[in-house]
Parts: sequence; C-alpha cells; structure tokens
Amino acid sequence: MAVPVYPAWVTRWVSGQWRQKKRPPTIRPTRPLVLANKVANRREQAGEATCITEMSVMMACWKQNDFNNTACAKEIQMFYDCVAKAEKERKDQNEDTLTPRGNFTSSQVNKLLRRFPQITRYV
Repeated sequence: MAVPVYPAWVTRWVSGQWRQKKRPPTIRPTRPLVLANKVANRREQAGEATCITEMSVMMACWKQNDFNNTACAKEIQMFYDCVAKAEKERKDQNEDTLTPRGNFTSSQVNKLLRRFPQITRYV
C-alpha cells in the first residue's frame, strides 16, 4: 500500500514546526505596571434603615391628633431615643474594621496606600 504524499505545509503544521517560527507578541503597556497610590471613591452601600417603626408610630399619632406635639410627646420621645441610640452605634462602629463581606471600603484602601506607598524606582 502506498503512503500518501502531503504538501510540505501540512507536514509542518502536523509536526508543530509552524509554532516554532512565531514569537510571542511583545507587550508594551501604556502605563507602568504598578498599583496606583489611591483608588476611586465608591459610594458605600446603604445600610438598613433604623427607627422606621418608631417614625411610623409617631406620624400615625400626629395624623390622629391633627399634628399636635403635646398629645404625641411619648411617641416623639421614643423616636428621638431610637435615633440617638442608632447614632451612637454608628459612631461606635470602628472605621478600620472590615465590612461584613470581608472587603475594605475605598477610604480604608486609600488610607493603607498612603501609609504604604508603591515603590516607583529602585534604590
């Protein structure tokens, strides 16, 4: 049985010789390949709303009493107490802690990058 004769390019392609002649493309980045010393400020995700029930009770009382503050003093005081408690909890929350997902906020990343800037030249 005769062995089939293929063109030369088929032999080179099957043996992989065509790959040896090609060189990988040279990469010329437009900017230096280092991290920047700051990141873009992204808006923080809105947390859950607090004191909604107290506010709705206060507004319902106002509506029932024709927006009279003296008749709704108890509900108003409950709402102000809730707001003060929520503000205290928010201030007590340390800014340097991680978010519940484990990521840093953009302000935390910028603070760390200011403390440890990127080395742009060799000493």
